[in-house]
Amino acid sequence: MPRTLIVTPTYNEKENIRRFVDAVRGAMPDADLLVVDDASPDGTGDIADGIAEADAHVRVMHRAGKLGLGTAYVQAFQKGLGEGYDRFFEMDADLSHDVRYLPDFVRALDDGADVVIGSRNISGGGVEGWGLGRHVISKGGSLYSRTILGLPVRDLTSGYKAFTRRALEAIRLDEVRSNGYSFQIEMTYRAVLRGMRVKEVPIVFVDRTAGRSKMSRKIFVEAIGVVWRLRGEALLGRL
Repeated sequence: MPRTLIVTPTYNEKENIRRFVDAVRGAMPDADLLVVDDASPDGTGDIADGIAEADAHVRVMHRAGKLGLGTAYVQAFQKGLGEGYDRFFEMDADLSHDVRYLPDFVRALDDGADVVIGSRNISGGGVEGWGLGRHVISKGGSLYSRTILGLPVRDLTSGYKAFTRRALEAIRLDEVRSNGYSFQIEMTYRAVLRGMRVKEVPIVFVDRTAGRSKMSRKIFVEAIGVVWRLRGEALLGRL
């Protein structure tokens, strides 16, 4: 069986972390789970440490502060590559990413996909619990990015993803510079540019019921500029 590492960055997720870990461990008992905690002031990291002490498949990476989603994933993936893992999953700890879709991700990887994206924007996918503003930001951001970058992927901003080792090595993680909303866009764009096979599988994203969303207008505005940077660097052969 391919060695699998599931990565979840956390910041103030004490209300969700136990349920999240239990769900993931139940759905993929042979996979390892790495919690990357950015010094959560609510004690999320301490709770994760307690879980890890009782389960050898769970580990915790503690970081000095709120350093961002992108760097959390990059550091975790680099660690996992060094430890010989074959497959890598991204999941949010806020329970918005339902573990019932994990078998669909695994099947897509088994069928030859290098990158699997849990898509809200294809047939069978959707979102529950969002207001109009969140829908506009998400769908508008994805459409905008697809148009500028010339990509066929319908959900470029999804954070529920899986990568093969081959894909992460091709992406060249040490060169990834996006750190917020745009991180997911850059990872997929780099993968496509390097000939990786990308597959979207439908998911229904359920908005968090506990804790606070990390999305902000500042993160969205940052993504608008990053898309143009990515396009320009690709045209110049620098990506």
